[in-house]
Amino acid sequence: MSWRFSGAKPIMVEPVKPYQFGLRLSERGCVAGIGDGIAWIRGLPTARLDELIGFDDGSTGLVFQLGKEVLGAILLSQNRGVTAGMAVQHIGRKLEVGVGDTLLGRVVDPLGSPLDGLPPPELRQFRSLEAAAPPIIERDFVSEPLYTGCKIVDTLIPIGKGQRQLIIGDDGIGKSALALDAVINQRGRNVLCVMVLIGQPRSSVAGTIEALRQADALAYTVVVVAEANALPGFRYLAPFAGCAIAEHWMRMGRDTLVVYDDLTRHAQSYRELSLLLQRPPGREAYPGDIFYLHSRLLERSTVLSSAYGGGSMTALPIIETRQGELSAYIPTNLISITDGQIYLESKLFAAGMLPAIDIGRSVSRIGGKAQHPAIKTASAHIRLDYLQFLELELFARFGTRLEAGVEEKLQRGRLLREILKQDRLQPLSERAHLAWLLAYGEGLLESLKPEQAAGVLAELMAKLPDTLMLDSPKKQWLTVLRQLLADKI
Repeated sequence: MSWRFSGAKPIMVEPVKPYQFGLRLSERGCVAGIGDGIAWIRGLPTARLDELIGFDDGSTGLVFQLGKEVLGAILLSQNRGVTAGMAVQHIGRKLEVGVGDTLLGRVVDPLGSPLDGLPPPELRQFRSLEAAAPPIIERDFVSEPLYTGCKIVDTLIPIGKGQRQLIIGDDGIGKSALALDAVINQRGRNVLCVMVLIGQPRSSVAGTIEALRQADALAYTVVVVAEANALPGFRYLAPFAGCAIAEHWMRMGRDTLVVYDDLTRHAQSYRELSLLLQRPPGREAYPGDIFYLHSRLLERSTVLSSAYGGGSMTALPIIETRQGELSAYIPTNLISITDGQIYLESKLFAAGMLPAIDIGRSVSRIGGKAQHPAIKTASAHIRLDYLQFLELELFARFGTRLEAGVEEKLQRGRLLREILKQDRLQPLSERAHLAWLLAYGEGLLESLKPEQAAGVLAELMAKLPDTLMLDSPKKQWLTVLRQLLADKI
């Protein structure tokens, strides 16, 4: 007997075989108690962790806690309602989620049930939510860039396909908007995306889906939703379901991008489950176990070698800080697990620097190896120049008389700060990135006032000829840029 989750409820598939008369032994337990989405069960001594169990009313549960006398299970579906004394039996397999191209454009819960009001997707392939990360022998080096459309990220903190880049910062300063821009920027790039929304209110979920729909990004995106009012078990399973969906495409040789928004709520859900299951504090419960929880999720993101399909899964986990505290327990866990972090600063947000990325505390440890050589060369000194400008600006606030050279550096820094500003849901192409990098680096914008930079660059990027590519000679780029800027400066 096997079970598949498809549509609103699991479907039981019985193998066809001739009936044979004989004695059959099976384990049956009973529900000892139930509450808050957790069922306590007596019996079933051979039950295993993460095994599916079935209740007599047709409901299903997931074994999550093994005790000496009782076991705890997360309720996944309820038909008429599980009550104390109800019989429970083994199903004999682990939880799986439907995968495949039929999920593209759909909004589903962690079990694959539709939430968009459309008929259930026709799913023919399934993957286990829990799977081992690809071994080292199957992995390859990160060698191809993944463009997010953000000026700061694509030039100064580049991300490669297969990388795990953490987005970290206080609440409400643009972390989700940055990840949403990255998904929208994958249109036409043959990258399949999975947005996992964990513990968010329905209004935020609806806003994200509408933004994807207006940008024509739903065609290559799956949205996995576990709302704020969902049971803690669903919120716990959501990122693993999204990872399994993307992992299927990665194994087929496709490039994928997964956004986990956010793992703070995921950790809170796991803590809630630990408390409900009365787990003792220590290695087997929150907070001791939260490192292993997130590491086994994020370690599945990688780029596979050509011998194993050559697919990739890029992960953008989001984590929330409080009052900018980077040294808190869970943020430091994720910083050590991932390959770099994009840190958003609340003071920059309040000052109108959008996106509010702190360039000094943001880093990409492996993305530079995948960056296009033209962009890498053009942006080589931008980061250092900007950090030096910030120090000079802080020094200049004391009213000290400045030399002419220092004042010139301050003017260039103010111009660069205005250039780096970017509105949400307006990702830029890599050609646009190279255009502003060369225009700034070669001094073509020095006669502009900082407040004029945004308008001039917008017109410049709109008029770039299609024949100008990233691999075009630098001399050709500069000739075109000078011609386009001749009547602006």
